[in-house]
Amino acid sequence: MISKNKVKFIISLQNKKVRDEERLFIIEGDKLVKEFLAAKIPIKTLIAKPEFLSNLPVDLTRFVNEIEDVSYEELKHISTLMTPHNALAVVPIPEYEMDTSEVFNQLCVALDFIQDPGNLGTLIRAAAWFGIKNIVCSVDCVDVYNPKVIQASMGAILHVNVYYSDLKKLFILANEKQIPVFGTMLEGESIYHHKLDNKGIILLGNESKGISEELLPFITEKIMIPKFNKAEQGIDSLNVGMAASVVFSEFLRKSGSFPD
Repeated sequence: MISKNKVKFIISLQNKKVRDEERLFIIEGDKLVKEFLAAKIPIKTLIAKPEFLSNLPVDLTRFVNEIEDVSYEELKHISTLMTPHNALAVVPIPEYEMDTSEVFNQLCVALDFIQDPGNLGTLIRAAAWFGIKNIVCSVDCVDVYNPKVIQASMGAILHVNVYYSDLKKLFILANEKQIPVFGTMLEGESIYHHKLDNKGIILLGNESKGISEELLPFITEKIMIPKFNKAEQGIDSLNVGMAASVVFSEFLRKSGSFPD
């Protein structure tokens, strides 16, 4: 049986302030926990039902510091999900710093004031699918270690580096180094006609307000996804996660960066 203090501590990790102080976050779900284990990511605490643990290969637990065997009711009390899975884990937040030379040397994504956890998770998932390794978030974006972001990313967080930075300073440096900044905006040129590259920064704006006014001067290439349906009501925009998938796909297609 897991102790009350440990339960209280794990629940407290749903709060960003506690995550930042403790440098820990939560992952949930059989598939996600197994993927972290298979990737040899160090895990502080694995909390799971007996049947999950009994079916877990021993070699996957080598990087687990402690294992807690719990009942479904205990797991339900700790879980952030309405219907818990069989396992969750407490994982150290990785310590890494952004290398701007690496970011500028390939296609990367910048996110301006993305607030919805599901959207950020979807963006991470899309970036991983299309082989984009770096995402730079403005400091006011939702926390990448929010449990809902982790859940929505579906394990893609293992394959994408997510940084938080002052985007204005980043774009000043990008402009100085002549790194193209592709801003997604309604008044841009159709992405299907615009010349795209396999290097540069794709800037995506806030769900309702778009790209911040202070960042507009740093955009060197304005692009947009044209609407093929001419209806004036009911379809005025794409969800930022959906739009990102279209944009990423077109960048990779035009740059010829096809998988083998």
